[in-house]
Amino acid sequence: MAGNITLTIHHHGDRHTFAFPPDATIFNLAEHIFSSLSIPQANQKFMITPRLGLLKFPFQDPLMPLTSLLNKKIVLLAPLPSELSALSEASAALKPRQRASPIKSVTPARHRDWRKAQDEATYTIGTIVPLPYLPNPEKSRRFLERLSNDAGIKASMRKHKFSVGVLTEMNPAEHTTHESRTLGLNRNRGEAIELRLRTDAYDGYRDYKIIRRTLCHELAHNVFDEHDRNFWDLTKAIETEVEENDWRAGGHALTNQEFYNPDDSDVDGEHVDGGGWTGGEFVLGGNDTLTQGTATNGLGRRELMAQAAEERMKKHGDTSRRAGG
Repeated sequence: MAGNITLTIHHHGDRHTFAFPPDATIFNLAEHIFSSLSIPQANQKFMITPRLGLLKFPFQDPLMPLTSLLNKKIVLLAPLPSELSALSEASAALKPRQRASPIKSVTPARHRDWRKAQDEATYTIGTIVPLPYLPNPEKSRRFLERLSNDAGIKASMRKHKFSVGVLTEMNPAEHTTHESRTLGLNRNRGEAIELRLRTDAYDGYRDYKIIRRTLCHELAHNVFDEHDRNFWDLTKAIETEVEENDWRAGGHALTNQEFYNPDDSDVDGEHVDGGGWTGGEFVLGGNDTLTQGTATNGLGRRELMAQAAEERMKKHGDTSRRAGG
């Protein structure tokens, strides 16, 4: 047909000449060789000289025009159909013997520090609890899990035999006043630790290292309630251990700026909680006072809030009755 182009393919010493329309591509060549020589496209490689080099199906540019191969030597590097058939038969013959072989592959033995694994299972953080009623609780869960799995935190907890029942986040609105801002709480020496993860505007998360240092502070309350010299010495020791055992040198953010807080400039790294507490709750203030007093009988924070609301309602009722009388 007028206008067709002709290519000669060299294969195992034979020359095969094919005619193609002028708009044919390298992909069309592979299809034609399969239909003419019974060589599957997956087995086809073309050595083009000069310059183009080795082209292998499915090709980096399957729409490359065959006109670019005119006046070039094209060698098809592929087994003959008879060779492919013999190879398939040999492979099929080997399969039953391979399945029947009693020899099992051997995997190299891995050394595991069982004492370390046992300690990590014992001296650890039990449950991760984000606050489900705040935005993106799954982000908070990942933040808390990152703290729980931090290599430095885990090493320090093993050393001091610390256990924490629940690690949860703190709702900033419930722990902020004009005079104070609570960053962390340790309830009943490790029963539960709350950390202030979020910014005050709920539009982001605080710096990971600041939160981790707050956790170091709260872990020290597993031993000491008051902020005395023993407490601060233990806090410093925990912080040093966490830094020394963190092979990531402080870790990295889960995603870019996910836990970055541009408004943390007013938090200079001091970890403030007013001390460990049992039942009631300390806040950061001028004199480290217990907000609910000591007559809380072990009530949790939410129970205390409900109790306070009930007291306000009672006072409001008394005031109304006096006004009506």
